[in-house]
Amino acid sequence: MTRWRVLPGAGKAWMEVWERLLWHSNAWGRTPRTGGKNGRKRSLLVDARGVPLSLVASGANVHDVKLLEATLRDHVYPRPKREKVPVESLCLDAGYVGYAARATTWRQGYRQCLQTRRQEHDAKLYKTGHIPRRWVVERTHSWFNRYRKLLVSFEKTEASYLGLLFLAAAMICWRQNTPIYG
Repeated sequence: MTRWRVLPGAGKAWMEVWERLLWHSNAWGRTPRTGGKNGRKRSLLVDARGVPLSLVASGANVHDVKLLEATLRDHVYPRPKREKVPVESLCLDAGYVGYAARATTWRQGYRQCLQTRRQEHDAKLYKTGHIPRRWVVERTHSWFNRYRKLLVSFEKTEASYLGLLFLAAAMICWRQNTPIYG
């Protein structure tokens, strides 16, 4: 502590041209534009227990509505015939509000059930027998995040990341069905 020296100057960064030449350049290249997102996004369709039925991955800069049709179309297990269940209910969050999401869900044979977190919380408090449904998908996302390889993605190709997602989904399905069958 006794070997300190007084720094010259007023304590501000100098902005002249000759001083800016000494600044370090960005090691990662250009700064991305505002609004662009890095990373990956996964879109899930789960049953009432949280078992993944459909899984689609894309870049984080893609809106949720654009992934909705692929998520509803790509089922692992075929849906029951429409004669038995005419229209199924699909619980969605506020990212799917609008005509495009409503038309996509109707074409796939679902009825939208949009509730905000406040509406779900109030229904749980004031309606007897109400079963909250939004937390099931969030819990499944949490199960995916337990796999540290998926939490921070260092995969270079989309196919390898999707393969890891399918492996994690298979393990989640196995863990959810093992107590039932054996």
